[in-house]
Amino acid sequence: MVHKDLAEFEDKLPLKLLQEIEELAPAAKLKKIAKKVLEEYEAAKIDAGEAVGLVSAESIGEPGTQMTLNTFHFAGVAEMNVTMGLPRIIEILDGRKSIKTPNMEIYLKSPYNKGKDIREIALRVKETSLGDVAKEFSLNIGDLTIDVVLDEATVKLVDATFDEIAKAVEKGLTGVSVKRSGNVLTLKLKEKDETKGLNELYRVKERAKDVYVKGVKGVTQVLPVKRQEEFIIITAGSNLKKVFELDFVDTDRTVTNDIHEIRDLFGIEAARQAIIDELFKVIETQGLNVDIRHIMLVADTMTAGGEIKGITRYGVVSEKASVLARASFETPIKHVINASLKGEVDKLNSVVENVMLNQTGPLGTGLPRLVAKREE
Repeated sequence: MVHKDLAEFEDKLPLKLLQEIEELAPAAKLKKIAKKVLEEYEAAKIDAGEAVGLVSAESIGEPGTQMTLNTFHFAGVAEMNVTMGLPRIIEILDGRKSIKTPNMEIYLKSPYNKGKDIREIALRVKETSLGDVAKEFSLNIGDLTIDVVLDEATVKLVDATFDEIAKAVEKGLTGVSVKRSGNVLTLKLKEKDETKGLNELYRVKERAKDVYVKGVKGVTQVLPVKRQEEFIIITAGSNLKKVFELDFVDTDRTVTNDIHEIRDLFGIEAARQAIIDELFKVIETQGLNVDIRHIMLVADTMTAGGEIKGITRYGVVSEKASVLARASFETPIKHVINASLKGEVDKLNSVVENVMLNQTGPLGTGLPRLVAKREE
């Protein structure tokens, strides 16, 4: 329930605005401020018939021409880039399933967000392979075995045990038996053919280095950074589902830049919000000024069907009823031939096809039309 002074505005203003007025405005001036907010709110509404699609297209397109083609590189970490600028915008609007630089921002619970054991926590998130925790690999050609000496300190750092690592190696390597003695793992080939065996031994040694033993799969790099008053972990690679299983992670605020991953985990509404946030982040970083409502319209168009559809010939454009509109985007000959084979009719009720035919397009939805009934 809102304050009694705001009751008359309940059907005129959104509840969120009313709550903000109640929180932030002094009690004596609630009514006066609500009136002013209502004026602003009415002025901000779009008139019926306004061509919102076109306005959005030009409002995003024009500043888009001033974007740079950059990737942002984190200092001090090899292979840790984040795609920014125009390439990132294209990636989001195309609705691509595999993106160039997936990454997460992992927020931590107290006391870790104050910097407690931050290095150890970060290492627990990073995907650790056998090569990361091994001191040396030595080959015994006579017995066709490989001895892997594990580094005790590193194993402790990544919160693993020797037994855990032995099990992970056995699971990750086929055709190999694993025995453990102290901090040494002995990998023995099950194949006994000498000529084949020697080549296979070298192959197994190289494969063993990449066997996953601990951490979150898919996270190749981690970087703890201080943001305002707290520490967060930025990652290269994304696996939100597994990260949420870690007890020190603040699941309410941790995010990924992979929109399809968000769609799979949280559904289409969350994916729509992620598209808005990601687009807005890129546009803001570039120092451009685009109203959030234009971005919201694009996100709505991409997610209206319950799936993420890119603004490409395979996504949103493929669903257009008009042959000419589909043909104007890409591969015109294919569309025209297919339409003529089916005998399609173009009703010319959208903008693109009317522009092609040099006539006024039926701009703006939501306009009422008056039709008089004619006498027979």
